[in-house]
Amino acid sequence: MTRHVAVIDIGKTNAKVALVDLAAASEVALRRIANEPVRQGPYPHHDVERLWAFILGSLAEIDREQRIDAVSITTHGATGVLVDASGELALPVLDYEFDGPDALAGDYDTIRPAFSETGTPRLPAGLNLGAQLFWQQKRFPADFARTAAMLTYPQYWALRLTGVAASEVTSLGCHTDLWNPWKADFSSLVDRLQWRRLMAPVRQAKDRLGPILPALARQTGLDPQTPVYCGLHDSNASLLPHLLSGKPPFSVVSTGTWVVSMAVGGSKVTLESGPRHAGQCQRTWRCRAFGALHGRPRVFRADRGPIGELDGRRCCHGAGAQDVPIALDPTGFGAVSASYRIMA
Repeated sequence: MTRHVAVIDIGKTNAKVALVDLAAASEVALRRIANEPVRQGPYPHHDVERLWAFILGSLAEIDREQRIDAVSITTHGATGVLVDASGELALPVLDYEFDGPDALAGDYDTIRPAFSETGTPRLPAGLNLGAQLFWQQKRFPADFARTAAMLTYPQYWALRLTGVAASEVTSLGCHTDLWNPWKADFSSLVDRLQWRRLMAPVRQAKDRLGPILPALARQTGLDPQTPVYCGLHDSNASLLPHLLSGKPPFSVVSTGTWVVSMAVGGSKVTLESGPRHAGQCQRTWRCRAFGALHGRPRVFRADRGPIGELDGRRCCHGAGAQDVPIALDPTGFGAVSASYRIMA
């Protein structure tokens, strides 16, 4: 019986490994470190080796206290990983706050899919994963050519744990330009740039990718048959338990580096894309149709108070709020969410 699940949770600000008691629906152990990008090297990137050491050390410590029955994974979005044929990095994992991709914005904008195809708004820096990958391919062609697989971020950690390559729709659908939610397939951009052959197989978040690798079982003390599940994007993970237990209509506010407000049980709306009206279609693990946000909830910024309202169709930025990304965000369950970053 699976009771105690270790959840690897890589957030943009902090990384955590938590042990969840499914029977009690409670967190019974937690390890945490700050998640700081590395500024040296070709561009700012995630310190995956530091995170990997933290993950393995945490799994070992927690398993000594309470046997781990399974491992699952959730991470922030807007992040992809290029690996070579041996599973090693072809290029460092780019930090989506790095503005390098903006240097090729004009070129990228001529080839990216229309909003009507992907539901993805055009966002700055590396917030569109397609723009990241395009910039990496143009700036580092030799390294990019070594790529054997493109992985979404939760599934990169699953690869390191199991040796199985995968991708998954909640990360592919997180304002990437790479996914067509209406067709449940990769977007035209993927085919235009001949990336489809590199895309790791799409698996469901609940799929068991395999047992933990034998060498890691020996290193951590985990049972060699400990299953590792595919995992999903963190905002969708926070919505999932409410989808399983709640009856629409209801709302969920997911907080962290980003705040995502989700209202489940509305009607469909026509979304708009643009610098002031950033509609975003983001898929959940079940990939259903979407609905609208009820009422006119106000959007607050921590240091300024109210900055705008959502009218069920578009986001209205208040004066001076242009640096706060906000989006109407279909996630697949009749819900629209407003998503914005907590700014210091």
